[in-house]
Amino acid sequence: MTDAPSRTRLRRSAEDRRGQLIGIGLRMLTVRPIHQITVDEVAAEAGISRSLLFHYFPTKHDYYVEVVRAASRRLLRAARPSADDPPESRVRTIVEGYMGFIARRRSQYIGLFRAGPDDWVREIHDDTQDALTVRIVEALGLCGQRETVELAIRAWWAFVEELTIEWTGRGRTDRDGLIALALSTLDHVVVAAERQ
Repeated sequence: MTDAPSRTRLRRSAEDRRGQLIGIGLRMLTVRPIHQITVDEVAAEAGISRSLLFHYFPTKHDYYVEVVRAASRRLLRAARPSADDPPESRVRTIVEGYMGFIARRRSQYIGLFRAGPDDWVREIHDDTQDALTVRIVEALGLCGQRETVELAIRAWWAFVEELTIEWTGRGRTDRDGLIALALSTLDHVVVAAERQ
């Protein structure tokens, strides 16, 4: 007869438990909107009580924020270039990763960021777009340029987001054409902004 696992072996660190709970929320987010994810379901799937979940996240809102931030980090990881690549390749990698992420999760992305988002969701979305803007600016070697260049690239991301959502929503499958259009538009945006 074997002994049952000791309680200490089953216990997770606070960081591990938070990661587990956020991971459960991310999985649930792939099939339903954030506000339809209940803390009771999350706690049950984790095998913990509702009150223990609130030990790691003071409120349901705090939990939701961390899940959406984790989703944002996943998008940013998908759009991460290699520092060893030449600038053109880095920009293409960023754009491909971003568009691919949205295309694979189109309905979830729209449900989270486009369907009447709360202020806190909009803030996370804006932070993500700001981080993507910095990546493009750095990849193109445009750091220290006029503010208009950065503002134009930030606005270009809004265009790329809309283009990707509309393109994929209409059943278009020409991925290379989508990427080419986005990159070509970026070139024109940067040139025009540098003239200002």
